[in-house]
Amino acid sequence: MNKLKLESIMKLNGDNGTKLAAFLGIARCTFSAKINETNGAEFTQSEICKIKEKYHLTALETSSIFFEAKVSLKDTMEVL
Repeated sequence: MNKLKLESIMKLNGDNGTKLAAFLGIARCTFSAKINETNGAEFTQSEICKIKEKYHLTALETSSIFFEAKVSLKDTMEVL
């Protein structure tokens, strides 16, 4: 997940974690765990859909926020 992209979209729309958590119907601490990926916490499909609709995100934008692969330099070098 790309936390910085989601946070920037939230800020552009005048939202913060508390507001988005309330919109999603989850506790602020649950939202925090999901955005920080604490203990494997992740947004559900329905939460991702709600966020997509709320901020009018395209499929590509949604994918780049929630499904961006994290590839380390070490992983890249092993392929070469």
